[in-house]
Amino acid sequence: MREVVIVSGCRTAVGKRKGALSGIRAEDLAATILKDVMDRVSLQKELVEDVILGCVTQVGEQAGNIARTAALIAGFPDHVPGVTIDRQCGSSQQAVHFAAQAIASGDMDIVIAGGVESMTRAPMFSNVGDIKPSKGLTDKYEIVNQGISAEKIADHWGFSREQLDSFSLQSHENALNAMESGYFKQEITPLDIINEGGEKLKFSTDEGPRKNTTLAALAELNAVFKENGKITAGNASQISDGASAVLLMSAEKAKELGMKAKARIIARTVVGSDPTFMLTGPIAATEKVLKRAGLTLNDMDRYEVNEAFAPVPLAWLEETGANPEKLNVNGGAIALGHPLGATGTKLLVSLMHELDRVEGRYGLLAVCEGMGMANATIIERLEQ
Repeated sequence: MREVVIVSGCRTAVGKRKGALSGIRAEDLAATILKDVMDRVSLQKELVEDVILGCVTQVGEQAGNIARTAALIAGFPDHVPGVTIDRQCGSSQQAVHFAAQAIASGDMDIVIAGGVESMTRAPMFSNVGDIKPSKGLTDKYEIVNQGISAEKIADHWGFSREQLDSFSLQSHENALNAMESGYFKQEITPLDIINEGGEKLKFSTDEGPRKNTTLAALAELNAVFKENGKITAGNASQISDGASAVLLMSAEKAKELGMKAKARIIARTVVGSDPTFMLTGPIAATEKVLKRAGLTLNDMDRYEVNEAFAPVPLAWLEETGANPEKLNVNGGAIALGHPLGATGTKLLVSLMHELDRVEGRYGLLAVCEGMGMANATIIERLEQ
């Protein structure tokens, strides 16, 4: 099997629901990122053999294979195909896995993997409408929404409301520190937007983190999914808009083209998990991907575990025994937002840049997914 490397990666700053990115169509948002991921290494678009994008709510402007339409908008020649996939919140991470598999097997040499989601313009569940789950499914499983799953996880592991809120506060503090320190500057593609007043602006700062967040303020929020529950808008991921992408190649092709690889894909996996608890998959996925890589959590310099809800990374920490000082050190989805289809590669891009910043070697990315699944990826930073 051939070695797979990442030579470029970028993301938009994440916009809040009805925020700075709400006036941009999703395919145009994705096209901007597809163009920039190529421009960063001055690679000709005609060399790309496939564009694989994750997108969860494939309806309206996000329907009709947005990977293909975005690539055409971005100026890729018409012989470059595109495909859009839905593995829920891990969709763009799965796009990376599919791209890496195509390259490792020798089917392709150069592939873009990424994702996009405008949760403002294509609201969550608008592709489902009033359709209820099949009786064939509900006869076998207790099918609940993710908020109830998060409540069940919090109860099962015995997390208090204060523990969840404390984790959320830390997410905001970490994100604000990263922003103020300029840690995200290099990975973000600035976008031209027009604000409500008609003024043209450059958008390059994540909108989600709140400087005025305190434990007292979080404690005042009402539970959303269950009476006297623990899950609130403050300890759940934010509804967001955004796009992200990475450019992958075989190591041989990168060398042939004179490209400096930023990281190599060491191991990748996907697992199914209990569809009622739904969000616990990163625990099993982490164990499986580490075994596949022949590494341990102690070998990892940083972990990114998506903060769908605060109980998710907290349960992951408890079950794996991982070092909390290495987890989501620059904030997570609770502070920075969770544009569903884009989150996997957004986190991967941030992980690569964080490993560069601290001169770390290995990084782990794990994302929980709807209906009980999870992807996990291990990357190794390459010396620049």
